[in-house]
Amino acid sequence: MLKVIIIGSGNVSQHLIAALQKSQNIGNEIELVQVYSRKKDSIANHLLDSSKIVTAYNDLMDADLYIIAVSDDAIASVSDQLPFKNRLVVHTSGSVALDSLNNNNRKGVFYPLQTFTKNKEVDFKNIPICLESENSTDFRLLEKVAKLISDKVFAINSQQRKALHVAAVFVNNFSNHLYQLGSEICKEHQVPFDILKPLILETAQKITTLSPEDAQTGPAIRNDKQTIEAHQLFLTNNNQSNIYKILTQSIQDNGKKL
Repeated sequence: MLKVIIIGSGNVSQHLIAALQKSQNIGNEIELVQVYSRKKDSIANHLLDSSKIVTAYNDLMDADLYIIAVSDDAIASVSDQLPFKNRLVVHTSGSVALDSLNNNNRKGVFYPLQTFTKNKEVDFKNIPICLESENSTDFRLLEKVAKLISDKVFAINSQQRKALHVAAVFVNNFSNHLYQLGSEICKEHQVPFDILKPLILETAQKITTLSPEDAQTGPAIRNDKQTIEAHQLFLTNNNQSNIYKILTQSIQDNGKKL
């Protein structure tokens, strides 16, 4: 049985705890031995028995895998404080390099590419997990753990992971910000934002069968100058107007390349 310890108690950690516990309940191939948290009460009781939560690094037990699931800025510091050597320690970040981990231990990455929100359940089986390690033996161990909780497991090096993370910011964080701007425009003109939700869902669903280039519609790709000018005159908010212009130009420039 593979023994796993999670270090951290934030969103990623709590979703990983739930996924590992679910896998543990189904079979006997994996055991979540402990979770490190600065405060015991930061982890919901329904996720983990309190006896498995430790608040000191020196209380960490022996395990096959230690997963650091903390903020990007804290990864190096946490790995420096681990009081053991030559064990497999991985982080869950999309943007932090493998060599940010302390050299005392064997290094790896266990990056679930998904947006995690507190108290919002996700199905880990559908979440891509991107793996990296320094040697093939450690990679096989990471792969085994990943495949117990996900059906989508990939070998991704640090440079590829950085590219994925940047791409994820565009398709997730930036697109969500555009939803916010759309919501503000609706609110300003007393229009329910809910009217746009079927359009949002259809747009997201469309790229499961089409490339983003083929799925692109709208006045920018059609070069509908009259509509574009009307929209820009309508937008009195400078931020909204500037973003509209930048995205319109980007769509048109991309269309010229195709």
